[in-house]
Amino acid sequence: MNELRLINDLFDLDPFDSPGRQLMRPWRPLADEPLAPSMRIDLADNGDAYLLKADIPGVAKDDIEVRIDGRQVTLSAEVKQEQTTPGNGGRTLRSERRHGFASRSFALDSTIDEGKAEAHYRNGVLELTLPKKGGAAGGRKLAIAG
Repeated sequence: MNELRLINDLFDLDPFDSPGRQLMRPWRPLADEPLAPSMRIDLADNGDAYLLKADIPGVAKDDIEVRIDGRQVTLSAEVKQEQTTPGNGGRTLRSERRHGFASRSFALDSTIDEGKAEAHYRNGVLELTLPKKGGAAGGRKLAIAG
């Protein structure tokens, strides 16, 4: 067999299986594979500031963008896939490393003080400290420290 394929028993068992459906099986996407990179977050409010942690594995610090505009916070990241070619006449059997663009945007209860906001990125986790402010302000792009 030349093709490597993950088996999902629940998806492969079909009580209404037909020969026509069996022919289409190699082209059907696997149910457990995400189509785009995901960005999972934890958000906490400690009274004076919002503390945010976002899992963004496999992304370089320079490919992450944090934008703050009043109460609106937008996280964007570009995942770039390396081009790998096996040596010694080998061939790639399966490539599951993803590439693409992920973005999350949300509004908070209080306006953020952009001048005091901090961002750090370590080991695939982006940590933001977003101090609260009472008045209105213009938006700015936040620099991420390593």
